[in-house]
Amino acid sequence: MTQAEPDFWVLEYVTITRDPRTGLVVAVGGTEQAADILQRTGGFLSVPGPRGDYHRLPHGLPLEQQRLKATAASHALLAAAHSVHLDPALNMLVAPDGEREAALRYLAGLAERAATATTGSEVAEVLTEIAAPVQGLLPLVREVVVRVWIAADDFQEAAPVRKTDPLARLGSTADSMSEAARAILHARNHAARPGQRPATASPPPAGRVRPAESRRR
Repeated sequence: MTQAEPDFWVLEYVTITRDPRTGLVVAVGGTEQAADILQRTGGFLSVPGPRGDYHRLPHGLPLEQQRLKATAASHALLAAAHSVHLDPALNMLVAPDGEREAALRYLAGLAERAATATTGSEVAEVLTEIAAPVQGLLPLVREVVVRVWIAADDFQEAAPVRKTDPLARLGSTADSMSEAARAILHARNHAARPGQRPATASPPPAGRVRPAESRRR
């Protein structure tokens, strides 16, 4: 006898995440009871959407307030036996250094992949992680540098900044990082060609290299 699959109401699941386009924290799905908890515990607002009503936090909330309200709402929903997915970036209970430690593990993993690469395609995969145009490490770091440059320019408006000032040179540093990313992608394309193998530096065979003094003689 074939056992029937249980019925799952997908819309009863609540997903709380930050919308990448608007930066708003939104909650999608859930029952009327879940909506009540979102509004009472998290301060979420019910708003009409193209596919039905959903919930979001008010505009202009600082990041820590967003995380606090999203975490409080998710735990209240869990306590009421609702199924919830909370974006880890909004979870206040995540260790403060958790994201940094994950980033360091990711970088260490990339270095290990590069050290153990045996084909050009494996090298190309690592270089793609470094310099991919949108999600590559170098373009993301460049974005941080640009934002710091803009912020530094804003708070130094009252005082004239010389072109030789280190903060003023952040713009050219960002340009250099863009050029470096392009060079890395060019190397990635070369490494990805069939038959390419990583270059390995090997010492010359014993007895083949004469001392400099004997060569001069």
